[in-house]
Amino acid sequence: MEHLSLKLSDLPDEILVLILKKLHNIEVLYSLIGVNQRLNTIANDSIFASYLPLFVFLDDFTSPLPDSILNRFCSYILLEVHHKIKWLDLESTSMERILLATNYPYLCGLGLYGFDLEKALSLFTNGSSFSSINKSEISSLDYQRLSFGMPPPICFSSSLLELHVRVNIFSDCLYLLDGRFSQLHTLDIHIVFIFPNDLTINTEKLPKLKCFSLRCDMRTHYYSSLILPLLRRMFNLQKLYLQLEIDSYKEFIDGNDLKENIINYMSQLNNFTFNIRVIKHSPNLMNLASNEYIQHTFKDFKYNQISSCIGYYQERGYSYCHIYSYPYRMHYYFNITNNFPGGLFQCVRKVSLYDEQPFEYEFFLQIAQSFPFMKDLSIINDKPQRNKLSRKSKKINNQDLSIIIKYPYLNY
Repeated sequence: MEHLSLKLSDLPDEILVLILKKLHNIEVLYSLIGVNQRLNTIANDSIFASYLPLFVFLDDFTSPLPDSILNRFCSYILLEVHHKIKWLDLESTSMERILLATNYPYLCGLGLYGFDLEKALSLFTNGSSFSSINKSEISSLDYQRLSFGMPPPICFSSSLLELHVRVNIFSDCLYLLDGRFSQLHTLDIHIVFIFPNDLTINTEKLPKLKCFSLRCDMRTHYYSSLILPLLRRMFNLQKLYLQLEIDSYKEFIDGNDLKENIINYMSQLNNFTFNIRVIKHSPNLMNLASNEYIQHTFKDFKYNQISSCIGYYQERGYSYCHIYSYPYRMHYYFNITNNFPGGLFQCVRKVSLYDEQPFEYEFFLQIAQSFPFMKDLSIINDKPQRNKLSRKSKKINNQDLSIIIKYPYLNY
């Protein structure tokens, strides 16, 4: 046995590929390209070369690759694998150097991070300096906007089919839908703020659009006046996702509201998922809809399973209704109360708890079971537990309540 040794190069290609798939694609290319012919062949596989994120992303900020790594990619590696690249993720300061390093004959998608909108869209103008891009072949643009302010109008036509974009205000969203992308069939928009900004609502229909996703993390008062008119232009939608937090809407949004104001305008819709919270401010919290009523309005909902949760905060004078498609697709679940309906949320990593009533032992046990991979937990509650002293004598599902609840992945 002492004379036996096994080197990485002794492993069969299939095993090497399985091991290398655990690494990032740019790590594989940087480490293997130029070592020998066998490793070159493996690194040239579409598994590693078709999608390249060529920047560093940390804490929501982008920065270029270190100079030594960027130099090697631009002078050698990209030239070796250019015919296999189908998607590039780029940041603003190194974009030009990467795009001009070689030609990309099969590039069909770009992800742009840290750009202003004018520079991002200028890639598709006839006067663009990026001659190495076959713009007629690019069908998808993933654009993460981090700057502020509206850019000037740009006149061009594009065969772009898919666009993923982060914009700051609602007028930027309308700006993208003014006809410049006449072939667009998929649009994913993440908006920072939704509010009117001296804009004129365009009522022109968008018949080519088949898939639309709208996400906004900030509360908006303009669900009826801005969001619904936009959605009704998309009468041929087949797939829709909404992630919204709506303030002071006239009533809670339920299945009846969604059918009347959205679904009835989209005869082709066959996939509708959402995560919507409505905050209602009122000093009188009597005669409000119950969670059972909200859930009943989704009894004939044909798209997927729907969960709902209603919370009442008498001391602060407001209530809320949270409706969402299940399985839950977001990485966070905030402002959970004692009315939490439960379920399994394997994607969620960040959780916050808030209620005017105390959280008992049973509630924390439910949280541990519902969020098995939770890493971040915050709690706002100043009420002491009522059954803290007597819980040792109780059992739930034959489980002793004196057992310590464990959160195995919790960091904060």
